[in-house]
Amino acid sequence: MVAEGAAAFARAGIECAELEARLLAQHVFGLNRAGLIVHERDTVGDGAAARFAALVRRRLSREPLAYILGEREFWGLPFSVSRDVLIPRPETEFLVEQALASSRAAGVDASWQALDLGTGSGVIAVVLARELGCRVTAVDRSAAALRVAAENARRHGVAERIAFVRGDCFAALPAGARYDVLVSNPPYVSAREMAALAPEVGCFEPRSALFGGPDGLDCLSAISRNAGPFLRPGAGLFLEIGATQAEAVRSLFTASSSYEDVRILPDLAGRSRVLAARAAA
Repeated sequence: MVAEGAAAFARAGIECAELEARLLAQHVFGLNRAGLIVHERDTVGDGAAARFAALVRRRLSREPLAYILGEREFWGLPFSVSRDVLIPRPETEFLVEQALASSRAAGVDASWQALDLGTGSGVIAVVLARELGCRVTAVDRSAAALRVAAENARRHGVAERIAFVRGDCFAALPAGARYDVLVSNPPYVSAREMAALAPEVGCFEPRSALFGGPDGLDCLSAISRNAGPFLRPGAGLFLEIGATQAEAVRSLFTASSSYEDVRILPDLAGRSRVLAARAAA
């Protein structure tokens, strides 16, 4: 069964065909890899075979594996995902790494307040709450996304430290709110890039969480204009950006008197990945 699924994926040009077929089989049978090997010669019932075939068809339609399984690993933890949220990616782990390192160096404690704009599945908020032990405000326009994020917060034991707020970015925050660190993976895909996305992304992941306007800078520009009053002096700001946006995004923040120490941080592959800055004193 797994071999047939892998062969179908390979013919369709799906990478990691054998791995994906195996993961679907494990999902159908509720087994880990070792268990699947132990039972590989067992007779498969018609019901299980039909369920596996249905999942294979979904993947052949280019639906992402994570949506089919309902889960994706991030920061070594399993997170629930649905088509209401972006699938967590390694690029966002790099973003979180930078925010954590900076916060620890600044002497984070339980009184800190973190802000996650566009929380989606909640991976950033959950990791910040777990790793820093601080309070987190997680904002998203989508009620469905917030339900996924709240489920993940409960799953990982940090629901009491995260306030989920529905609304449009800073407009959702109470007047006078101040934060010690802001971390966000905002929509930053340009119109040209949207047209070239793989079908797994362009046809299935939420457009509102991807598309950042004609040049991909709409949300990044809005953050540069509006974040300052919500940040305590010296607060860290960390934004995931597109690999070709470094100079444009840097200019948005250096042009504002609200920020200092504006930097572009490259990921391990050398690609511009994170805009880091501090709120001016």
